[in-house]
Amino acid sequence: MSFPRFLVVSLGNQAPYFDCLHSAGHFALSAAQKLLAPEQPRFTNERYGGKACMVSSSMQYTFIQSPTMMNNCGPWVLAAWKEMVNRESSPSSELGLILVHDELEAAMGEVRIRDWKSSHRGHNGIKSVQRSTNSLKSPHDRWARIAVGIGRPIERTPDVVSEYVLRKMTPRQKQTIENEAGLKVVSCLRELRDR
Repeated sequence: MSFPRFLVVSLGNQAPYFDCLHSAGHFALSAAQKLLAPEQPRFTNERYGGKACMVSSSMQYTFIQSPTMMNNCGPWVLAAWKEMVNRESSPSSELGLILVHDELEAAMGEVRIRDWKSSHRGHNGIKSVQRSTNSLKSPHDRWARIAVGIGRPIERTPDVVSEYVLRKMTPRQKQTIENEAGLKVVSCLRELRDR
């Protein structure tokens, strides 16, 4: 049986904010790779979209951890998408695009599929990607987002929310993402594949 191909990009930050809550997508995608091994190989350093990044490529999925800071990731995601389409030598309509990102509106470790065009809910990384990819003529019917819950602080002012998402993950939060969210991400990937 032949399965469709997907570019799966996790959004997050780089040092010194790599292990913050805003990078939950990176940690969840890494956990998903381990669960799908050996078919989904370990991450290695490769170039996509003109930047060095961590990549795990198999017959079905190419996992990439975005190498840019969250708020400016859109131009890189667009460049990586175009590069992947060229590498595949197939129509862009045959390649799915999935973003794995953190979400404040869900409890820690909850994972859910979001429609590509659903609200960004104030997430600056999603806003950046949507702005950058709006110009693409390819159909978005195989594009989706996987949201990884990180909870929300009680106070919702921009400064408090910013401080919260940039806070370093506690060992317990990291364990929840790796042990619970990774498995749920794999389930979401399979659901999206089978649509």
